[in-house]
Amino acid sequence: MKPTPPPSSALDALVEGLRRLPGVGPKSAQRIAHHLLQYDRDGAARLGAALTHAVATVRHCALCNTFTEHTLCDICSSERRDRSLLCVVETPADRLMVEQTLTYRGLYFVLMGRLSPLDGIGPKDIHLDRLIERATDGDVKEVILATNFTNEGEATAHTIAGLLKSRGLNVTRLARGVPVGGELEYVDVGTIAQAVLDRRAS
Repeated sequence: MKPTPPPSSALDALVEGLRRLPGVGPKSAQRIAHHLLQYDRDGAARLGAALTHAVATVRHCALCNTFTEHTLCDICSSERRDRSLLCVVETPADRLMVEQTLTYRGLYFVLMGRLSPLDGIGPKDIHLDRLIERATDGDVKEVILATNFTNEGEATAHTIAGLLKSRGLNVTRLARGVPVGGELEYVDVGTIAQAVLDRRAS
């Protein structure tokens, strides 16, 4: 019978928690943990409280699937948006970048990911069933595919275009103002604005 491992210390648990952040390895997690405990305990406490509050209150918007504290996000609940346009993006960060261009006044659907068979991410994982239901609600006339120009993003756009075109919807794709291999979160606002304006049939 294997001996029961001793419980992790509070510091070990903190380091392990920080390692869950993207791009944070063991050494970085250790440095962050030590910094917070040595120099910024107040900041650490506020960070912990904010995380606990967010986990308890943030949910997915019933229409567009982005993060919100309410049933509908601020964009979906706005009467000023053009309900005939639906822009499909991969993440809430991508949605924010499109919004910052000030060129788009329609609604969104946030996939919360992209198709990636090698990583085991299929259609159900990115809510394609909800997207189809949303796009065929009778109000949407054009679906703009604003997935990233990575291999996975292109494959996701191709799959969505096929599903929606077969249902009679007009589907367009962001123009190539966004560089191949680029991710919207890291592209400048001017480039995204031009890509939205120059979108093409997909």
